[in-house]
Amino acid sequence: MTRRADFLAANKGLRVARPGFVLLARPNGGHGLRFGITVTKKIGNAVVRNRMKRRFRALLRELLPERGLADTDHVMIGRDGGIERDFATLRDELAAALGRARDGKGDKPRPPRTKR
Repeated sequence: MTRRADFLAANKGLRVARPGFVLLARPNGGHGLRFGITVTKKIGNAVVRNRMKRRFRALLRELLPERGLADTDHVMIGRDGGIERDFATLRDELAAALGRARDGKGDKPRPPRTKR
């Protein structure tokens, strides 16, 4: 996924939080299995953010074909401390998060943002 509108739409879907990342999942109306990655500047400098994105990309390419939800947008949002986590631990957390998303057991939705 590359369009901002797709990321904003995924934010309205199911949310599964883990220590290293947050997984968002939302049906996309038949566009196939897609994924996107977001790592904000709060996480670190460009080197750290790019390393985290590379790790997330490798995890998603490994696990999504077999455990991902069909016709769903998956978005991984990096969390502080996610770069220090072991790759095998991240793999297990992503597998568990995809399982929870498949079962429809997401975390509580975020309250809507109010205009200031």
